[in-house]
Amino acid sequence: MQVTRRRKLVEEARISLISRRIGRRIPLLTAGTTAVALVAAGTALAQTHQFGTDQVGQVTENGQVVSSNQYIAPYGDRLVINQGKIMSSSVSPDGTHMAASVTDGGAALAIVDLKNWKTQQLVSSAASSNPRISSNNVGQEGPTYSPDGKQLWLGQPDGYTVFTVNADGGVSSPRTVAIPADGSKRALVGEAVFSADGKTVYSAVNGQNRVVSIDAATGTIKRSWAVGNAPRDMAVVGDKLYVSNEGGRPAKPGEPTINSYGTQVLADQKTAATTSGTVSVIDLANQDAAVSSIEVGLHPTAVYAKNGVVFVTNTADNNVSVIDTAKDKVVQTISTQPWAKARVGYEPDAVTLTDDGHLLVTLGRANAVAVYKFTSAQEPVSYVGLLPTDYFPSEITTSGDQVYVSNTRGVDARRKATGGRGTHDTTSSVQKFTLPDDSVIRSYTGKVFKQNGWNGESLKKTDGAPAKPVPVPVKLGDPSTIKHVFLLVKENRTYDQVFGDIPKGNGDPSLTEFGENVTPNQHALANQFGLYDNTYDIGTNSAEGHNWLMQADNPEYTESSAGEYTRSYDTEDDALGHQKTGFIWTGAQAAHKSVRNFGEFQQFLTKPSGANWQNLYCDTKNMAATGQDTAYPLNSTSPIPSLNDVSVHGFPKFDTSVPDVYRAQIWKKDFRKNGPANLNMFWLSSDHTGGPVSPASQVADNDLAVGQIVDEISHSKYWKDSAIFVVEDDSQAGLDHVDGHRAPVQIISPWARHGAVDSHYYSQINMVRTVEQILGIQPMNQKDTAATSMASAFTRDPDFTPFKALPNRTSLTDGVKTAPSCGLDTPAAQSLKAAAVPSSSVPADMKNVAAEWDQWKSKQRLTGPNAVPDYAPPAQMNHLTWYQTHNWAKPYPGEKKIYAPQDVPGAYIPSAENDG
Repeated sequence: MQVTRRRKLVEEARISLISRRIGRRIPLLTAGTTAVALVAAGTALAQTHQFGTDQVGQVTENGQVVSSNQYIAPYGDRLVINQGKIMSSSVSPDGTHMAASVTDGGAALAIVDLKNWKTQQLVSSAASSNPRISSNNVGQEGPTYSPDGKQLWLGQPDGYTVFTVNADGGVSSPRTVAIPADGSKRALVGEAVFSADGKTVYSAVNGQNRVVSIDAATGTIKRSWAVGNAPRDMAVVGDKLYVSNEGGRPAKPGEPTINSYGTQVLADQKTAATTSGTVSVIDLANQDAAVSSIEVGLHPTAVYAKNGVVFVTNTADNNVSVIDTAKDKVVQTISTQPWAKARVGYEPDAVTLTDDGHLLVTLGRANAVAVYKFTSAQEPVSYVGLLPTDYFPSEITTSGDQVYVSNTRGVDARRKATGGRGTHDTTSSVQKFTLPDDSVIRSYTGKVFKQNGWNGESLKKTDGAPAKPVPVPVKLGDPSTIKHVFLLVKENRTYDQVFGDIPKGNGDPSLTEFGENVTPNQHALANQFGLYDNTYDIGTNSAEGHNWLMQADNPEYTESSAGEYTRSYDTEDDALGHQKTGFIWTGAQAAHKSVRNFGEFQQFLTKPSGANWQNLYCDTKNMAATGQDTAYPLNSTSPIPSLNDVSVHGFPKFDTSVPDVYRAQIWKKDFRKNGPANLNMFWLSSDHTGGPVSPASQVADNDLAVGQIVDEISHSKYWKDSAIFVVEDDSQAGLDHVDGHRAPVQIISPWARHGAVDSHYYSQINMVRTVEQILGIQPMNQKDTAATSMASAFTRDPDFTPFKALPNRTSLTDGVKTAPSCGLDTPAAQSLKAAAVPSSSVPADMKNVAAEWDQWKSKQRLTGPNAVPDYAPPAQMNHLTWYQTHNWAKPYPGEKKIYAPQDVPGAYIPSAENDG
């Protein structure tokens, strides 16, 4: 034990020393310069960071494990807020209270008593809230206190809710200040700032690309200025107003653009990411003067002014612009790249300057505050080090000698004592500390490196002759025995929901809804190719989940938009949601690998007349029996040119009125004609549930489609060098006894470790890194650069036994209100090994409640061309699925009765999935 402990101490000291050395070498970029790529082609190693068999929620010597391949152990004091994620926050002028806008936890506003270190008040649209407001939707920035501390302005989609601040710091008497829509474009306000005298409020009208001035007393709009695209944060300096434009300057005719909320913004046509970021300057002394513009980095978010300097965090460029307000010119660009091995992905999103000259920058995706010594605008800063925070710090401010940090995701999802855990048991946190000496900050830098898995291994070069092919090469670019990767993305299930009934895994059968009789193929695949019972999805909804899989990140724009998701939900059609390093498919193309896409990350779907679920179901049977083409050709497209060009458009994107077995038939015809690409991406969405048939039928349909796809591949000539990864985009629609982020994952290949139970901690990022190592794709950001591949899931001794798809045991037509013309599905009798197959028949005493749920379901945009994944509030959707899969006879775990939709606890949480 003593030797082991000594080795650990030596290793920690080594990492700390490395991190300090790297830290002192961080480049300080001057205006107009850009960071060079530090990742050389063909040198990245997969062996980086290991969690062993740690589980999410466990507290270890490195900190608490969260679902994003990180440990957290914040410096200073922590106050956990259990009522959702903090979107933004501000401290009252007297320093006694913090106002935080929150989402995904049943509230819109939290008032924190900073002196007594407790949550003092929660404000929401619930009948029990005092005061009560009309909507729980909140914007990206604010809330904002007036200079005298007597008003608080909370940004919402159509303007502001303005509160009176009481003597005890609580709020009351809400009133509405409305900003009208401009056609289809709602206000979607960003920051609000006050004039020095408190009589005027300046509002960044994010959805309309303008700034307005508002009479603070009457709420009347007095003036409007056109600025750049997606104005977000602002600061008043004397007679000038500085506005960050996250979407950059307006495009000129002929310039390459991509859509963002009805505006064509400058964007790269391969990565679909923005290529411009600006700060608009409004002359408040001469309000008729033209608005000027300053070029800064990409995705300028936070704006902070002090001592004649404006600091702007360029979140996508991972740096901070320093603007001299006397010249209105960028005079210094500060790199926020703490780890030399990856250029992007740290996501600086807030900044403040202490009175003694310490510049503090929150790095949202690194769970850290970067500290610099700042003297003047022209003199380069010096890097001090990093202090650890909780999960995703998004705001930072000082009051007296105290530093306050708001952490959007706090300690990850809350761990309940009973009833299982869900991804929407979300938390946030506030952190406070007195800034320590520089030597202490330096000593914590190594801890931040360790918590993020940043070390020197991922870029170590190897010498010698070309390596022998192995399934997952250690060195990026070395040959793999696998040439064809199939990434099957499904929707929303937890591990326990599907695999909780497998005795050899860490499951809870009491939480299983779709066990072996609903998912016989997935169970057979787990038995043949391996079971993974400690793997986590990171996001809490589709907007996050598909981004984690396609970008190895959920960019800050999507993270900070979760309070309303009105500008965009899934960011397929929004350039602001895309990182500049591109997607996994653009990385594959850069590595000279072929790509073929079947529905994944698609945005638009058109369907011919008659293409309802019943007809598509019958069409599927006809295609399988005759080999004919579909009678109902669908068309799925993407606004991202690089994805549209490699997509099979007849394979439909998300729509729960399209059976997955239909999708499997469309793919099969393409596969037999064209063969596979090196990277093949699929969106198989029926297990989302909510379609015309029962949840069990939809999951059974999804299971059968997966089985058929694996059967086809494994009986083809491509099987010998193929690997199939089956993953949920997120795990939000169920409960799990370990953690709500734990999800079913499958690796299916001759090269997979057959029959094993693998309890290593993995996340979606480990899976992405594994695909990158196999195909030689450069990591996209610091997250997948630091991640460990799932090499231990593979073997060098292949087993080429193919897989034979099993017939469905659950009727694929169970619950359908109108029978398809080809008849109802009646599966052959099976030897039932697991729980009885759920039935759609409703007991007599529950028919009225079930009818209420049917009415609710009809409004949730689950089917048709305008279907939206996760539109339904998760608390309600999860209850409905549970009731249906338990024949309306069993209350939701942790509850004592079956509820009608409007009575579900948490039913009116401002869903992170509700986009309108």
